[in-house]
Amino acid sequence: MKIESLIKAIHCEKIRISDHADEECHNDGLTFDDVFASVLSGKIIEEYPEDKPYPSCLIYGRNFKNEPIHSVWGYNPEKEAGVLITVYRPDPARWIDFKRRRK
Repeated sequence: MKIESLIKAIHCEKIRISDHADEECHNDGLTFDDVFASVLSGKIIEEYPEDKPYPSCLIYGRNFKNEPIHSVWGYNPEKEAGVLITVYRPDPARWIDFKRRRK
């Protein structure tokens, strides 16, 4: 998966947001604009090519306040649409520079 595909989907407003992502956004005090901004400035840090129904990836980026955000996205290539699966504020105790999992 390429982050450019997700960025295009965001710009074209071809996004589906799961109920889980909606709840997590609310629980972490994030807006969807925060999440979208983090993708626009972000990078893929993990890929999950075997996920169903679409391959997915974990993106690390920062919002308008420069706060770190992780979001998991699927991508439907037939519809050129992104699916926001979940989002959260990464715990620094579990991540090195918010990009690599601690062992």
